[in-house]
Amino acid sequence: MKLFGLTIFRTKSAQDAVPVPSRSNSLWGIIREPFTGAWQRNIECESTQNILAFSTVYALLALISGDIAKLRVKLIQLLPSGLTEEILANSPWLPVLRKPNKYQTLIQFLCAWIVSKLIHGNTYVLKERADLRGIVTALHILDPRQVTPLVTPEGDVYYRVGIDWLAGMEQEGPTVPASEIIHDRMMCLWHPLIGVPPIYACAASTTQGIRIQNNSARFFENMSRPSGVLTAPGTISDENAARLKADFEEKFSGAKIGRLLVLGDGLHYEAMTIPAEQAQLIEQLKWTGEDCCRPFLVPGYKLGFGQPTVNNAAQLNQEYYSQALQIHIESIERLLNEGLELPLDQGTELDLEGLLRMDPLTTADVQGRLMERGLLKPDEGRLKINLPPVEGGDTPYLQMQNFSLAALAKRDARPDPFASNAPAAPAPRAPSEPAPSKSYKSFMRSLKRQFEEAEIADA
Repeated sequence: MKLFGLTIFRTKSAQDAVPVPSRSNSLWGIIREPFTGAWQRNIECESTQNILAFSTVYALLALISGDIAKLRVKLIQLLPSGLTEEILANSPWLPVLRKPNKYQTLIQFLCAWIVSKLIHGNTYVLKERADLRGIVTALHILDPRQVTPLVTPEGDVYYRVGIDWLAGMEQEGPTVPASEIIHDRMMCLWHPLIGVPPIYACAASTTQGIRIQNNSARFFENMSRPSGVLTAPGTISDENAARLKADFEEKFSGAKIGRLLVLGDGLHYEAMTIPAEQAQLIEQLKWTGEDCCRPFLVPGYKLGFGQPTVNNAAQLNQEYYSQALQIHIESIERLLNEGLELPLDQGTELDLEGLLRMDPLTTADVQGRLMERGLLKPDEGRLKINLPPVEGGDTPYLQMQNFSLAALAKRDARPDPFASNAPAAPAPRAPSEPAPSKSYKSFMRSLKRQFEEAEIADA
């Protein structure tokens, strides 16, 4: 059969492939219950659709997928010097990295990738090849519910794909080799090809939270008032008790709460109350939200549960990145490298600057520190905040009191490295005779004139 220009042969190995088991093979399986004793009462966990309607789970999916989807995918080249530079043109893999397919942007594509992985535990991406070179020109994220991994007795892996009009699958059940599928998966508990989603671990907490919300809604429908007790001074028959109960519920319950009640024959109505410690639904609901954050490895303060331990945005972002996002980002980069069959000196990289775009103070502080230490040119730092280059900004700067390692080595090679390098002070000059004062000069001129006048008189 033909698939996007690629010929797929139904070999004997592919026909002998068997589906991979998707759950535990233990005798009793795994019992999951929303609370202790629920399985004896036949109370099961909520369905996946209802779990996704729980606000905490939805927020976790939106947070993780949104933060990863806003990161730009770069194609980088490894230089002989060991440095890397981004490839911006003249590469056959750039078009698919900028727009994976005709109906999704890169942000939508990455968001769908992560959502499928977090909800179903697996993401299946079908490659499309348009020419004889075998270059991948489009990527399609498949519905994981329509994909079944197959393994042959020889250990070869295939995938049975259902109908998917967007991906070009127009018939049911084509067998695709593993070379044409990018398979990203969560932690594999039972089989290396089957990932288990985090909502599996928080299903019980989510079910409890949904039940709390439903009970709270019914509680407030009755104006936050629980049931009451209608008492009579004497003994009444069962028939009269049933009649009074039915009449009271019909006239004064539901939307009719608040109507005027008139009692006779000594009847007395007393509303029942519940202790405050048993009505703390907010605290219980908060606990279920915190428990849902744990399987996703997201710090609770990201969703408003509790306060962070430090008051530093950079440290909090680093904690969130390394704890919840890094594993997904690293997986996408390596799977794209293998799936697109990039050369060994090229690779993909998600630009992490997108995570700091909402923190301009941290960005400016980082660029300033790098320039102060001579690791960054001023023009390179200005480029990070979209400012043009300036005169003299194309060279790194350092403070004049900083010394090179070579200069320090020469200093340490001297007999006394800590001796002063200042030049010797010049010898003091001999003190000169003081200049004659103005009155002394006037006296000498006067004396000279007297001698001249006496010589004239003698003559």
